[in-house]
Amino acid sequence: MSEPVFLRHSRGLTLDEIAVLTGATLASSPHSRRIANLAPLDRAAPSDLTFFDSKRYASAAAATHAGACITTAALAKELPAKVAILTVREPYRAFVTAARAMFPQALRPSSLSEPGDFAGAHVDATARMEDGVTIEPGAVVGPRVEVGGGTLIGANAVISAEVRIGRDCSIGSGAIISNALIGDRGIVHPGCKIGQDGFGFVMGGKGHLKVPQVGRVIIQDEVEIGAGTTIDRGAIRDTVVGEGTKIDNLVQVGHNVSIGRHCILVAQTGISGSSTLEDFVVLGARVGLNNNVTIGEGAQLAATSNVNGDVPPGARWGGTPAKPITQWFREMTILARLARKEGGSDAAADE
Repeated sequence: MSEPVFLRHSRGLTLDEIAVLTGATLASSPHSRRIANLAPLDRAAPSDLTFFDSKRYASAAAATHAGACITTAALAKELPAKVAILTVREPYRAFVTAARAMFPQALRPSSLSEPGDFAGAHVDATARMEDGVTIEPGAVVGPRVEVGGGTLIGANAVISAEVRIGRDCSIGSGAIISNALIGDRGIVHPGCKIGQDGFGFVMGGKGHLKVPQVGRVIIQDEVEIGAGTTIDRGAIRDTVVGEGTKIDNLVQVGHNVSIGRHCILVAQTGISGSSTLEDFVVLGARVGLNNNVTIGEGAQLAATSNVNGDVPPGARWGGTPAKPITQWFREMTILARLARKEGGSDAAADE
């Protein structure tokens, strides 16, 4: 059985092209040599580009067979003479810049069908499609939906009535989207559920009264939403995801939540209803936010933190309940010291 290497079909880049793209300084080497693939230091072959940005990997760097390596001027001396060296201040950022140029097809999901093909999909007669829309087999596009040019709707996706999707988007297989407006160049990965009603009930001794959810989901340009993520529509105002925000797999965004521009939400994070994230907020994996909290611009929350109140702009918090990260570390150190002391006392008593 053959073993395909997915997405490794690139004409590559010359060393000169990599240098121009990344702003790197290229040490003496045949500048026209072509690099075709990407690999880590310890797996790289002479046709591969790699990067080296920490002394922790000095042993792998010394033994690498890479054709070219992006690194810093200070670390360059750790590499073998046979490796073409490109020096920059931020090696990984430069490596990613080159990787994007070498494998542009890896930046968004690929299609089973050719552009403009709707064969095998059910598209309502009142739906409006710009040129170049692709709809894969089994997808359902409802009444009065509008989809911009260059957008891909994956197999078995369901786009409910009157949804608007912008240009050059990718809607993954099995995604279900309703009550939503999506901007340009967005990526919705497979299995996402966007626009279902939020979890709202008035609890009482005789039962729980369901609250109508009559808002929408507004997703601005260049948002990426990971597989299996759910975003509830608003109850009495819209749920909003700001421009450039990136959401990982299996994230839950509750009703009326407002997420600012260029935020990062890592896997299994849960955001309760009516919370606000200002611009450039970062939430680590499995962060939980209570209802109606505000996370200030540029704040960062460590993985598994639970947030019960507002977080100031620019803060770095962690823990349960979340608190400034220096305080959290101090408390953990004191607890560990007390535990060791207590454990020593118990051992002495046992003797």
